[in-house]
Formats: sequence, C-alpha cells, structure tokens
Amino acid sequence: MSWKPLRSLTRRSVLPVLAALLVLGAGAAAHANRPVPFGDRLAEPGIADASPVGAQALDTGVLELRVGPGLEAYDRTSGDHLWSYRREDATALHLAMAGESAVVVWDDGLVTSVRPSDHQVRWHRAVPGLADWLRAEGEPGTADRTDAEKQATAVRRAAAALQPALEGEPWVAVVTPSLTMGFRDRDGDLRFNSRPAQGCSYDPLRTVHTDNAVLVPRTCLTGAGTGKLLPGGINGFRLAGRGWQINAGPDVVLKRLDGHRVTVEDGPVLGTKVFDTRRGAPETACTSPGLPFAAVAPQEGCPAAG
Repeated sequence: MSWKPLRSLTRRSVLPVLAALLVLGAGAAAHANRPVPFGDRLAEPGIADASPVGAQALDTGVLELRVGPGLEAYDRTSGDHLWSYRREDATALHLAMAGESAVVVWDDGLVTSVRPSDHQVRWHRAVPGLADWLRAEGEPGTADRTDAEKQATAVRRAAAALQPALEGEPWVAVVTPSLTMGFRDRDGDLRFNSRPAQGCSYDPLRTVHTDNAVLVPRTCLTGAGTGKLLPGGINGFRLAGRGWQINAGPDVVLKRLDGHRVTVEDGPVLGTKVFDTRRGAPETACTSPGLPFAAVAPQEGCPAAG
C-alpha cells in the first residue's frame, strides 16, 4: 500500500478534507446552539428576578411553590430560593398540584407537568384554543383594557381552565369554551377530549372538580346572533369509565361540597340538588317519597321518624 506524506498533498486534494471539517464543525455548533424544546430553562438557586404575576403560592411540604414568570421553588423553613423553572417567551399563569406533580398553565396555551422534588419536566401538552381564550382574543372590550386588566383576566381564566382530580390516579382536565381535554399525570397521556354540541359552549368559569371528577356546565343558544339561551346542561368527566350528562338550566351554579359531592343550584323553579360524583347520581332529599328507592341516600342520613 502506498501513501503520500502531508507535505506532498496538492491544494486540490486538501480542499475536500477542509470542506468536510467545516461541515462537521458547523453541524457540531448547530447542535450545541439548537433551541431547547419548549424554551425550557432552569435557573440557579437564588435567582428569582421577577414578582409573581398572580401572587399564587402553594405549600407542598418542604417546598413553597410560586407562580411567575415561571415556577419558583423556595425552602418552606428558611425561605431560601432553590430553583426557578422558566420557558422563554412564556409566562406561567396558574399552578395546581396533581398528586406529587406541579401542573402549570402558560399564557401561550401550553400545559406543563413538573416534578418539584427534582425539578424535572415530565410532559408538555398544547391545548387548542386555550391561548386565545386566556387573552380574550376577539371578545368585546378587550382592546380597551389595560395591560394589568388583561393580565388579571388571563390569570383568572387559567385558574378556571386547569381542573385537577386526585382520586385513584392523578389527572387534570383542561377546559376551554370549545374543548375539554383530560390528561393522565403519570405520563401526560390524553385520555379524552370533548367538544360541545353545535350551538353550545363549555363554561370554564363555572366548572368545578371533586376528588374523582370534573363537572363542566355548557350554555346553548337558539341560533347565531339571537343571543337567546336554551336549557344547557352539565358534562361530567372521569379519567376511567363513562361520564355523565346532567340536565340543567342555562344559569346553573355548581359548588363543591366535599371530595365527592357538588351542589347544583338551578334557580327557584328547579331548585337545588346534590350530585355525588363517586356514585354518579343525585342524592335524594329526606322528604322525597322516592327515598326508599334512591340511587344515593343523603350523606348525613335522615332523622328517625318520631
């Protein structure tokens, strides 16, 4: 085998080698400087250069978590700042715990699950239409609001959109007027998605959750531009098993009573009832003649006949 020493290589033979080295160098530089997926950034301890946008804080045992502009972690005992999780060009609006995970809603419509114990990002999910609804995009009066008013609206809506449920296996529902999606927190798996019927919309601001379910009222109109409300209803969602369709008026108000009961306040005509999300049925009042046949008896029981 014969070979030429380097000093005998001609300019023509060296050029391909140099070109190959330049390509490899450019590829390595591009790899080193490529954008981080979703703009994830972890700041060093002690760096917390902005105040929370919604002044929200959650006590998770040894940590205190705060929102804004990302997820800030502090030692609950000493008050020392431990770490900050940020996303470039995005602001965290609301935080909820799903088991041992911190789930964050961002102003760009992304939802993120973070494990606070080691500040590892577990999953990201984009929810169609969420960012526009948080910004009140195209709604009357939005253009006239101040930046502070727009921010307050986004924070309030983010809190309504994110609904956690913890019983059995932690999961979260993300509710917008046009779409409700359910994600299993263990792996971010999409377990269900639901759109309201034509002419109807979900109402995140009236939505409530219990330990095992999320109840979402829906509003329906007679037709485009009429503004006349029809009887709406309530969609009940669970991570496993079928949900429910509950009849209700257009102005129904839901209030959480405890880990598995919700009051359904439906005006002076239809009255108020209690729905049990663990059994998937309404409780029956003690005075009801159907009590012996009720699917769900009153939580506190009925007084004994005198």
